[in-house]
Amino acid sequence: MTRRNPLPWRQNLFPELLRLAWPIGVSMLSYSLMTVVDTLFVGRLGGAALAGVSMGGVAFFTLLCFGFGLLRSVKVVVSQAVGRGETDTTHFLGAGLVVALGLGVVQAALGFPAGAGLAHLAATDASGAAASSYLAVRSLGAPLALAAIALREARYGLGDSQLPMRATIAANLVNVGLDYLFIFPLGMGVAGAAWASVAAVAAEAAWLALAQREHGFGLNRRGLAELAGLWRLGWPLGLQMTLEVSTFAVLTAIFASLGDADVAAHQIAIQVVHLSFLPALALGEAASVLAGQAVGAGQHRLVTGIARRALLAAVIYTGICGVLFAVFATPIAEAFTGEARVIDKAVQILFVAAAFQIFDGANIVARCVLRGTGDVRVPATISVGIAWLCTPPLALALGYGLGMGVLGGWLGLCLEIVVAAVVLWYRLERRHWVVAVRAARRPNGGVALA
Repeated sequence: MTRRNPLPWRQNLFPELLRLAWPIGVSMLSYSLMTVVDTLFVGRLGGAALAGVSMGGVAFFTLLCFGFGLLRSVKVVVSQAVGRGETDTTHFLGAGLVVALGLGVVQAALGFPAGAGLAHLAATDASGAAASSYLAVRSLGAPLALAAIALREARYGLGDSQLPMRATIAANLVNVGLDYLFIFPLGMGVAGAAWASVAAVAAEAAWLALAQREHGFGLNRRGLAELAGLWRLGWPLGLQMTLEVSTFAVLTAIFASLGDADVAAHQIAIQVVHLSFLPALALGEAASVLAGQAVGAGQHRLVTGIARRALLAAVIYTGICGVLFAVFATPIAEAFTGEARVIDKAVQILFVAAAFQIFDGANIVARCVLRGTGDVRVPATISVGIAWLCTPPLALALGYGLGMGVLGGWLGLCLEIVVAAVVLWYRLERRHWVVAVRAARRPNGGVALA
């Protein structure tokens, strides 16, 4: 097996972290902008359409997130292989593509019945029809969406974050143009927004596939041999992401029963918070890659330093975002809608979002670094347990019991983020992940699962 010298960045850790993070951040912001553009266009169709897209979008991501979470394991195994000095990692990508296409076909088949069920949860027939239409169309693009994730995660594991950035920017441009064309001149409404998103995902997948073609896709016997290992590492990540995102699905269902204004305000706040969450996640993902390479090279002592540097950058950025959310809450809400009730509710929850920003950055970094080491089962259990103990119960108790509506759910989310950040950083600083990684070390030197 061909090997190279690992960790050329170890003497320039912070610059390497930023080199990896900024293209990931641009990619994520571009992807977030894609959803913001959808929301701005659809918002002109009325509150019912906006509420329907919110419900349909959350339902689509809920269905997608098991595969999304599982495919993050591609980045982990590739980064650890790079740390071991391996130069051929295409077999890990091949395993990821097989998983992506298989799960994507399953989701595409579930889209129509799930959309029909979603219509019954809406507060009005109009928002229910919009949600059903949006989900059914978006689900058709699930195989392409998951394939793009597998290709992107493999690139991240190699330390290449610029190619995925270019692919995402191209997809965003496609989405903006087609959103306008499909929704207004062609009069396709909510379904047009969904088709624009499907076309954008197809463009992203095509860009990444064309770049990968010269290196190969690993769709061979060696790639198939990695399926079991990828599954063992990935299913806790997939389950964690599914159960955590399900809390948002439950929140959306609760808000839908309260009324279209609560759902629309929730949708606006989610899109705004993405502008802080996604760059912080980019720093976390970059730290995850470096942590994986460090573990693969057996340099465990580097992991804590990687995490602390990522934390510093994330806290500075999210802190600034928190101040901006609080100061400009009303103008932000007014940019999305002219409905007074929606604006009032959106402003309330933007204040809550401002309060948890720093803790959100800390939570993100801790989760990503632990995942990069291969320590996934215990952090997944911790995160899922905290999410379900805090957010849905408080949404019901405060939202219904005390009549706080959407604000009650966001207070529960705030508590979840603060508690998770404290607990996961305790695990990281106490180096509990080292025991887990050593217990899971495979004979070939790779870390299979912790």
